[in-house]
Amino acid sequence: MTEQNVIPNGTQNGSGELLAWHFVDEALRDGQPLPPDGEKLTHGAAPSLCVSGLHASERIIDALKYAPGNTICRVECEDLATRQDDKLVCATRTVLWRVDGEELLREFARKVALDVADLWNIPDGVRKFLETGNENFRVAARAEARDLSRAYVREDNVTAAAAAEAARAAAARTHAARATALAAAWAANRARGDAGTWERYNTLLENLVETARTAGDGDDEWGDFADELEMELG
Repeated sequence: MTEQNVIPNGTQNGSGELLAWHFVDEALRDGQPLPPDGEKLTHGAAPSLCVSGLHASERIIDALKYAPGNTICRVECEDLATRQDDKLVCATRTVLWRVDGEELLREFARKVALDVADLWNIPDGVRKFLETGNENFRVAARAEARDLSRAYVREDNVTAAAAAEAARAAAARTHAARATALAAAWAANRARGDAGTWERYNTLLENLVETARTAGDGDDEWGDFADELEMELG
C-alpha cells in the first residue's frame, strides 16, 4: 500500500476545498440517506483513512475501485486529513452534482475493450457488440471472448488473453455496471501495458460522465412542446 501523507489543517490542501469523485449506492455505507446536492455532509469524529470519515478520489478511475453503487458524484472535500495516491479522507464532503452511471459505465467497459481490440484476433460478433452495445450480440460475444481468452492462456499469450478478457468483462451483463467497468479497464490496462493507459482511461470516463451530465442539463424539448400543447387545448 502506498505510504499515507498527512495533510495538516491550515495548509492550502488542508482546510481548503478540493474537487474529487465519489460513487454511491441507494444510501451511504453506514446506512444514512444520501444528502441532496449542495448539502454539506460532516463527519463528527477525526477522519482516518479506511477507518472512518468521508472518502473520495481525485481521479474518477480510482474512485471506481471503491464504488459501492453506480451513481457518480462530483464532490467538494474540505478539512482533508490524509491522502494516498488513489483516495483521500476528509471531514466535510459536498455533492455538487451526480449522474446515473448504469449505462455510461457499461459503455466505458466496451470502449476500453475496443481500445485493445488490435491485440487479439477479435471475432466479428465480439467487435459488433463492443461497437454497438446491441443485446442481440452480447451473449455470443461473451462466450467467444471467454473461449479465446482461455485458449490464449493455454498458449501463454498473456497480452491477447487480457485483451479478450476485457471484452468478456464488457459483455457480462449479469454483473453490476461498476464491476463490469472496473474489470474491463483492469484487463485492458494489463493488455496494453504502457504507462499512460490508466490515465487515458481516466480521461475517457471523465468525458463520458461530463457528456451524460450535459445531456441531463439540456432543454426538454418534448416537455416544452407538451406544455404548450396542453395550454392550447386547455
